[in-house]
Amino acid sequence: MSVAATTVSRMPERIQDWWARRQFSRGTEVPYPVGTYREAWAHYPVLVKQYRPEFNDGITLTQIPPAADVLLLWQCEVGHYFVATPTEQRERPGRERRRSSWCPECLAMAKPKPVQAGVPVASKAKPRKPAPAICHKTPQLPAGEAFVSECAPKPASAVEEQLRADLFERLALTQGYTAVKVSRPFFQHLEVWPDILLPELRVAIEYDSTGRHGLEHVGKREETDRRKDRALRAAGWEVVRIRTGKLQPIGPYDLQMSSVTERGLTRLVDVLRDIRGPLMVDAYLR
Repeated sequence: MSVAATTVSRMPERIQDWWARRQFSRGTEVPYPVGTYREAWAHYPVLVKQYRPEFNDGITLTQIPPAADVLLLWQCEVGHYFVATPTEQRERPGRERRRSSWCPECLAMAKPKPVQAGVPVASKAKPRKPAPAICHKTPQLPAGEAFVSECAPKPASAVEEQLRADLFERLALTQGYTAVKVSRPFFQHLEVWPDILLPELRVAIEYDSTGRHGLEHVGKREETDRRKDRALRAAGWEVVRIRTGKLQPIGPYDLQMSSVTERGLTRLVDVLRDIRGPLMVDAYLR
């Protein structure tokens, strides 16, 4: 019999069983000390709030690997209790940008199933849609060229607008560009839209927060950020993300800030010097 035929897929375990097995396999009373996975879980501030050690045998979230096959008891802000593995929770937020996305009960209440004569209607499999065409509005420019895009969204917040204004008060750089041409499609576009573009330095600035419901720039959306950064770097640009709300850095030049102050702007300019060199950056100082 082949090895593949004898392989048994392991089911998620109760927290007590999972912890006891780790104690046995590692030969220690505390296989994962408190704080071991603090940095990994810091990417999910909403899940940190939902997790309760007192419901999970006193084991803290920082002692549990984010990919562990273990059943944990969570409590949402409304008060619902539900059981889910770390992976299920990390992948929970989908396209819905609302607080209920983190809790299956809240999500079910927000999106009730249609009923017919008191009986839920079974969802039918939908035919697969053809891949959407690439947007034709991107101008024919070399990869890495900055331009004003017809498709770029408007600034997302007043904080972002203020950051833009403060940064251009310090640096005499060209303003108004909204997109960078890339060589491979980013979703349905051959362009990406950073929050702020510094074309002479070929540096993009992104302002990241978790948003109203803790859904922005976490989980799958963090992977989208990483993909966007790779597209920019492939086009010859560098990216600096200002990460707020306990979001962890995802790039070599990212900055963690609670708010963008004068001191924060000075840190940002120093990072620009690290990227492009003091001689080049200081030439644009006002």
